[in-house]
Amino acid sequence: MPTKTSRRAAVAASTTPNTAPAAPAGKRDRTHYLYIAVIAAVALGIAVGLIWPDLGVELKPLGTGFVALIKMMISPIIFCTIVLGIGSVRKAAKVGAVGGIALGYFLVMSLVALSIGLVVGNILHPGDGLHLTDAIKATGHDQVSDEALPPVEFVLSIIPTTFLSAFTEGQVLQTLLVALLAGFALQAMGNVGQPVLRGIEHIQRLVFRILAMVMWAAPIGAFGAIAAVVGSAGLDALKSLAVLMLGFYVTCFLFVFIVLGVLLRAVAGLNILVLFKYLAREFLLILSTSSSESALPRLIAKMEHLGVSKPVVGITVPTGYSFNLDGTMIYMTMASLYIADALGTPMSIGEQIPLLLFLLLASKGAAGVSGAGLATLAGGLQSHKPALVDGVGLIVGIDRFMSEARALTNFAGNAVATVLVGTWTKEIDKARVQQVLAGELPFDEQTLLDDGETVTGGEVPEPREDGQKELAKA
Repeated sequence: MPTKTSRRAAVAASTTPNTAPAAPAGKRDRTHYLYIAVIAAVALGIAVGLIWPDLGVELKPLGTGFVALIKMMISPIIFCTIVLGIGSVRKAAKVGAVGGIALGYFLVMSLVALSIGLVVGNILHPGDGLHLTDAIKATGHDQVSDEALPPVEFVLSIIPTTFLSAFTEGQVLQTLLVALLAGFALQAMGNVGQPVLRGIEHIQRLVFRILAMVMWAAPIGAFGAIAAVVGSAGLDALKSLAVLMLGFYVTCFLFVFIVLGVLLRAVAGLNILVLFKYLAREFLLILSTSSSESALPRLIAKMEHLGVSKPVVGITVPTGYSFNLDGTMIYMTMASLYIADALGTPMSIGEQIPLLLFLLLASKGAAGVSGAGLATLAGGLQSHKPALVDGVGLIVGIDRFMSEARALTNFAGNAVATVLVGTWTKEIDKARVQQVLAGELPFDEQTLLDDGETVTGGEVPEPREDGQKELAKA
């Protein structure tokens, strides 16, 4: 008997503790070197952009190609996440409650961001004393995009032409709609839909594994993107518009660490610095590519790993990327006031508020437009106050540098929003959150998924009323 007992203990020790924890440690080391390479690539890109600006501009396709690879993965990841999340919830009303709370929060925070930008812009007046040339005026008008849609057309554009075109056209909101319909349909099918959910679970694993492979190209993308930005703008643009840039960065910093930080502490009891440390690699990725979309798939994976339920993550994150653009709100506010001052036609508070509320609506119609910040600003001014479009050319040179802060702020806002909505709807595992943020449950950088939470080999998610998944034998 003693030998059998010791043998069992040895088998248990070899199968339970040593398999799961050991693998992530090795994988974590490998990806650690990857992000060190990203930092080195950013530094090298800045040097190339300053020393050989023409070469830096020619390297832009490297950054564009990397971001395009990431965007290629967004639609399938959103579809799989939402379908699996809704398919695991028995009551459809719970999903509707999550969406309603998320949209209400997005509207309130957009207004708060506009208000903060309004206050800082009126204090700084960074556009005083600048002069326009005919070339700058022409540049401003060139930024007006025809892609931004009025509200009614924007709502209709959410409906895809066909079921599959939502995946081929790269429209996040179209993918969101199709995924919601598919999730509710599988929810209504009950046990009959379980094989479909199992198949989608395996597709999700495949997509995340492809994304993990794509991430190894991040240093090349970061090098090309930063070199192009520095090479095209140069130091002259930075010096002439330093006040506007500095004011914008400070405003975004205050919004994130005071407004969002206080909210996160009050509602979820979390320190925003600890959350951002958990998301440090995503912030680095955004900083190096100037695109918050490059981190969208990883944000979905990390929020699920953190302990927020799949329905909350699947609805809040994709919707937030279109409707919760706090950095863009601050940018449009300060840029509008800057342009008005530069043109010698400063606006009164009575003129500023209607313009900014119009830009708030216009930004929703431009969701998904390439370079949405500048395009939305130019299009909004063209529709509401055409005389100011001439001045858009003044900020073209530094728009890419300001887009860094826009993207970082937008990402931070959506990460915090996911935790807050999960807390309000009681769809968050608080004990797991503490473990993850303490480093006790490291994120698997190789698969971007938790094997213990994923369906494999004959297991399907059993619908639960509380939105959590339980693995049951098929």
